[in-house]
Amino acid sequence: MADEESGRRPPDTPTEEQAGRMFAAMNEVIRAGEEMRKLRAEMIQALVRAGWTQEKIARLTEMSQPAVSKQVAKYRKGDPPPTTLSLDQHDTPWLEGRLWGLAEEISETLRDTAHCTRCVNALARGRKRFMPQTVDELRRLVEEDLRLHRARLPAGYRAAYDTISRGLDLPGKATATPTASASARRALAHRMQRDRLRDGS
Repeated sequence: MADEESGRRPPDTPTEEQAGRMFAAMNEVIRAGEEMRKLRAEMIQALVRAGWTQEKIARLTEMSQPAVSKQVAKYRKGDPPPTTLSLDQHDTPWLEGRLWGLAEEISETLRDTAHCTRCVNALARGRKRFMPQTVDELRRLVEEDLRLHRARLPAGYRAAYDTISRGLDLPGKATATPTASASARRALAHRMQRDRLRDGS
């Protein structure tokens, strides 16, 4: 049957294997898009709870004011307390986000010589998830880059890693229940860690 199908198929038509790879790549982009839309909505809610204005959120997200208003309308007085936007938090998703941000900064600083680049790219494209094995792999790669390229990396990178590593080794230190999802907290911590490193603090 497969031979008959191959015989009827025009010569330029992809094989089943090629088509499968193409659809897999498309599905990956679609899934990533859906996840990012959900994450954006959660981050908007976190910023609303932290007291940000609709105007500022609309400007930063490049969304229309009515679109932001729809997200803000979901916020009610009975919602959880504001999300803390301090870098010094200790729940696992937050620490994973900080590790991710640090790894991206190392990757961009060292360019082609960074051992963590492949893992960072896989996380950014959704090909890898934040599983314990992935986090352990990223930690090993970051440690290797910090050890081998000490002279090229600012001292703040090592200090940030030491803090993150201690937190991941001692789970359960959080003093409050996070009000945003794990993915939203990772994204917030990722961005804040990168900004902190670029500020040199």
